[in-house]
Amino acid sequence: MSPSAAGSAHTPVSVLLCEDHAVIRAGLLALLGSAHGIEVIGEAGDGEEAVALAAVLRPDVVLMDLELGSGLDGVEATRRITRADAPGAPDDPDAPGVPHVLVLTTYDTDADIARAIEAGAAGHLLKAEPPEELFAAIRAAAEGRSTLAASVAHRVLPQMRSPRPTLTDRELKILGRLARGLSIREIARALSTSEATVKTQLERIYDKLGVASRTAAVSVAREHRLLP
Repeated sequence: MSPSAAGSAHTPVSVLLCEDHAVIRAGLLALLGSAHGIEVIGEAGDGEEAVALAAVLRPDVVLMDLELGSGLDGVEATRRITRADAPGAPDDPDAPGVPHVLVLTTYDTDADIARAIEAGAAGHLLKAEPPEELFAAIRAAAEGRSTLAASVAHRVLPQMRSPRPTLTDRELKILGRLARGLSIREIARALSTSEATVKTQLERIYDKLGVASRTAAVSVAREHRLLP
Protein backbone atom coordinates (compact mmCIF):
# COMPACT_ATOMS: atom_id res chain seq x y z
CA MET A 1 0.00 0.00 0.00
CA SER A 2 1.36 3.41 -0.89
CA PRO A 3 1.53 6.13 1.79
CA SER A 4 -0.82 8.32 -0.21
CA ALA A 5 -3.43 5.57 -0.25
CA ALA A 6 -3.20 4.86 3.47
CA GLY A 7 -6.24 6.14 5.28
CA SER A 8 -8.18 7.00 2.13
CA ALA A 9 -11.94 6.63 1.92
CA HIS A 10 -11.53 3.07 0.64
CA THR A 11 -8.34 1.92 2.38
CA PRO A 12 -8.00 2.46 6.13
CA VAL A 13 -4.66 2.90 7.85
CA SER A 14 -3.64 -0.53 9.13
CA VAL A 15 -2.22 -0.54 12.66
CA LEU A 16 -0.32 -3.09 14.74
CA LEU A 17 -0.61 -2.32 18.45
CA CYS A 18 2.20 -3.24 20.86
CA GLU A 19 1.30 -2.75 24.54
CA ASP A 20 2.26 -5.11 27.36
CA HIS A 21 -0.55 -4.16 29.76
CA ALA A 22 -3.69 -6.08 28.78
CA VAL A 23 -6.13 -3.54 30.23
CA ILE A 24 -4.46 -0.60 28.47
CA ARG A 25 -4.23 -2.60 25.25
CA ALA A 26 -7.96 -3.39 25.41
CA GLY A 27 -8.72 0.30 25.94
CA LEU A 28 -6.58 1.32 22.96
CA LEU A 29 -8.20 -1.33 20.79
CA ALA A 30 -11.64 0.00 21.66
CA LEU A 31 -10.52 3.59 21.09
CA LEU A 32 -8.91 2.90 17.72
CA GLY A 33 -11.93 0.85 16.72
CA SER A 34 -14.01 4.02 16.98
CA ALA A 35 -11.73 6.01 14.66
CA HIS A 36 -12.77 6.49 11.04
CA GLY A 37 -10.17 5.29 8.56
CA ILE A 38 -8.06 3.34 11.08
CA GLU A 39 -8.07 -0.44 11.40
CA VAL A 40 -6.14 -2.49 13.99
CA ILE A 41 -4.97 -5.64 12.21
CA GLY A 42 -2.92 -7.13 15.03
CA GLU A 43 -1.88 -6.77 18.65
CA ALA A 44 1.30 -7.72 20.49
CA GLY A 45 2.04 -8.00 24.19
CA ASP A 46 5.83 -7.66 23.92
CA GLY A 47 8.60 -6.52 21.62
CA GLU A 48 9.46 -9.92 20.17
CA GLU A 49 5.85 -10.54 19.20
CA ALA A 50 5.59 -7.08 17.65
CA VAL A 51 8.65 -7.69 15.46
CA ALA A 52 7.31 -11.06 14.32
CA LEU A 53 3.81 -9.76 13.56
CA ALA A 54 5.13 -6.68 11.74
CA ALA A 55 7.09 -8.95 9.40
CA VAL A 56 3.96 -10.97 8.59
CA LEU A 57 1.19 -8.35 8.63
CA ARG A 58 3.15 -5.40 7.17
CA PRO A 59 0.93 -2.72 8.78
CA ASP A 60 1.12 0.93 7.81
CA VAL A 61 1.84 1.92 11.40
CA VAL A 62 3.08 0.12 14.51
CA LEU A 63 1.87 1.84 17.68
CA MET A 64 4.72 1.02 20.03
CA ASP A 65 4.84 1.27 23.82
CA LEU A 66 8.41 1.94 24.99
CA GLU A 67 7.93 0.77 28.58
CA LEU A 68 7.59 -2.94 27.88
CA GLY A 69 7.89 -5.01 31.04
CA SER A 70 10.44 -7.62 29.98
CA GLY A 71 12.34 -9.02 27.02
CA LEU A 72 12.89 -6.87 23.95
CA ASP A 73 12.26 -3.22 24.76
CA GLY A 74 10.33 -0.78 22.59
CA VAL A 75 13.44 0.92 21.22
CA GLU A 76 15.08 -2.29 20.01
CA ALA A 77 11.76 -3.55 18.63
CA THR A 78 11.43 -0.27 16.71
CA ARG A 79 14.95 -0.67 15.33
CA ARG A 80 14.27 -4.20 14.11
CA ILE A 81 10.93 -3.31 12.54
CA THR A 82 12.17 -0.26 10.62
CA ARG A 83 15.58 -1.46 9.49
CA ALA A 84 16.10 -1.92 5.75
CA ASP A 85 17.02 -5.61 6.10
CA ALA A 86 14.00 -6.51 8.24
CA PRO A 87 12.19 -9.70 7.12
CA GLY A 88 9.93 -8.87 4.18
CA ALA A 89 11.30 -5.36 3.73
CA PRO A 90 11.91 -4.01 0.20
CA ASP A 91 15.29 -2.64 -0.91
CA ASP A 92 14.15 0.97 -0.37
CA PRO A 93 13.45 1.60 3.36
CA ASP A 94 10.99 4.36 2.39
CA ALA A 95 9.06 2.12 0.03
CA PRO A 96 5.66 0.66 0.90
CA GLY A 97 5.95 -2.40 3.09
CA VAL A 98 8.21 -0.98 5.80
CA PRO A 99 5.95 -0.03 8.71
CA HIS A 100 6.23 3.40 10.31
CA VAL A 101 6.58 3.20 14.09
CA LEU A 102 4.74 5.68 16.28
CA VAL A 103 5.95 5.61 19.87
CA LEU A 104 3.33 5.89 22.60
CA THR A 105 4.70 6.50 26.11
CA THR A 106 3.70 7.60 29.58
CA TYR A 107 6.71 9.89 30.15
CA ASP A 108 8.35 12.45 27.86
CA THR A 109 11.85 11.52 29.01
CA ASP A 110 14.29 13.01 26.52
CA ALA A 111 16.65 10.03 26.60
CA ASP A 112 13.90 7.58 25.66
CA ILE A 113 12.51 9.83 22.93
CA ALA A 114 15.96 10.39 21.43
CA ARG A 115 16.73 6.65 21.47
CA ALA A 116 13.42 5.87 19.77
CA ILE A 117 13.98 8.45 17.03
CA GLU A 118 17.52 7.21 16.44
CA ALA A 119 16.08 3.69 16.18
CA GLY A 120 13.80 4.83 13.35
CA ALA A 121 10.55 5.91 15.03
CA ALA A 122 8.44 8.30 12.96
CA GLY A 123 7.21 10.15 16.02
CA HIS A 124 6.35 10.23 19.69
CA LEU A 125 3.08 10.74 21.52
CA LEU A 126 2.11 10.72 25.19
CA LYS A 127 -0.65 8.39 26.37
CA ALA A 128 -2.28 11.40 28.04
CA GLU A 129 -2.95 13.11 24.70
CA PRO A 130 -6.60 13.48 23.52
CA PRO A 131 -7.87 10.71 21.21
CA GLU A 132 -8.03 13.12 18.26
CA GLU A 133 -4.29 13.78 18.62
CA LEU A 134 -3.58 10.06 18.57
CA PHE A 135 -5.71 9.52 15.45
CA ALA A 136 -4.04 12.44 13.68
CA ALA A 137 -0.58 11.16 14.64
CA ILE A 138 -1.34 7.69 13.28
CA ARG A 139 -2.56 9.12 9.97
CA ALA A 140 0.48 11.38 9.74
CA ALA A 141 2.86 8.49 10.47
CA ALA A 142 1.16 6.37 7.78
CA GLU A 143 1.94 9.13 5.27
CA GLY A 144 5.57 9.23 6.36
CA ARG A 145 5.26 12.55 8.17
CA SER A 146 6.93 13.26 11.50
CA THR A 147 4.66 13.40 14.53
CA LEU A 148 7.18 14.77 17.01
CA ALA A 149 5.62 17.63 18.96
CA ALA A 150 7.35 20.98 18.53
CA SER A 151 8.02 21.29 22.28
CA VAL A 152 9.66 17.87 22.33
CA ALA A 153 11.66 18.51 19.15
CA HIS A 154 12.94 21.78 20.62
CA ARG A 155 14.40 19.87 23.58
CA VAL A 156 15.46 16.60 22.02
CA LEU A 157 16.90 17.43 18.59
CA PRO A 158 19.69 19.72 19.90
CA GLN A 159 20.71 16.95 22.31
CA MET A 160 20.85 14.46 19.43
CA ARG A 161 23.26 16.76 17.61
CA SER A 162 25.61 17.12 20.60
CA PRO A 163 27.42 14.56 22.78
CA ARG A 164 25.32 13.23 25.65
CA PRO A 165 25.49 10.26 28.00
CA THR A 166 24.11 7.10 26.38
CA LEU A 167 22.85 4.49 28.81
CA THR A 168 21.41 1.07 28.09
CA ASP A 169 17.86 0.18 29.05
CA ARG A 170 19.13 -1.84 32.04
CA GLU A 171 21.38 1.03 33.16
CA LEU A 172 18.44 3.44 32.98
CA LYS A 173 16.38 1.07 35.13
CA ILE A 174 19.16 0.91 37.71
CA LEU A 175 19.59 4.68 37.64
CA GLY A 176 15.85 5.20 38.09
CA ARG A 177 15.78 2.98 41.16
CA LEU A 178 18.90 4.70 42.43
CA ALA A 179 17.09 8.03 42.16
CA ARG A 180 14.24 6.59 44.25
CA GLY A 181 16.69 5.79 47.05
CA LEU A 182 16.85 2.00 46.68
CA SER A 183 19.90 0.20 47.99
CA ILE A 184 22.06 -2.06 45.85
CA ARG A 185 20.42 -5.09 47.44
CA GLU A 186 16.94 -3.73 46.71
CA ILE A 187 17.87 -2.90 43.11
CA ALA A 188 19.30 -6.39 42.61
CA ARG A 189 16.13 -7.96 43.98
CA ALA A 190 13.89 -5.74 41.83
CA LEU A 191 15.81 -6.62 38.65
CA SER A 192 16.28 -10.31 39.54
CA THR A 193 20.06 -10.10 39.39
CA SER A 194 23.02 -10.23 41.78
CA GLU A 195 24.38 -7.39 43.88
CA ALA A 196 27.78 -7.84 42.18
CA THR A 197 26.17 -7.30 38.78
CA VAL A 198 24.44 -4.14 39.99
CA LYS A 199 27.72 -2.81 41.39
CA THR A 200 29.48 -3.47 38.08
CA GLN A 201 26.73 -1.72 36.14
CA LEU A 202 26.80 1.21 38.55
CA GLU A 203 30.51 1.65 37.85
CA ARG A 204 29.72 1.78 34.13
CA ILE A 205 26.97 4.33 34.76
CA TYR A 206 29.34 6.51 36.81
CA ASP A 207 31.95 6.28 34.08
CA LYS A 208 29.49 7.26 31.32
CA LEU A 209 28.15 10.18 33.34
CA GLY A 210 31.60 11.29 34.48
CA VAL A 211 30.76 11.13 38.18
CA ALA A 212 31.93 9.25 41.27
CA SER A 213 28.89 9.10 43.53
CA ARG A 214 25.19 8.24 43.58
CA THR A 215 24.15 11.81 44.29
CA ALA A 216 26.19 13.16 41.38
CA ALA A 217 24.90 10.43 39.05
CA VAL A 218 21.28 11.29 39.81
CA SER A 219 21.98 15.01 39.48
CA VAL A 220 23.66 14.64 36.07
CA ALA A 221 20.93 12.26 34.89
CA ARG A 222 18.25 14.78 35.77
CA GLU A 223 20.21 17.55 34.08
CA HIS A 224 20.21 15.51 30.86
CA ARG A 225 16.58 14.46 31.39
CA LEU A 226 17.50 10.79 31.51
CA LEU A 227 14.98 10.20 34.27
CA PRO A 228 11.18 10.61 34.11
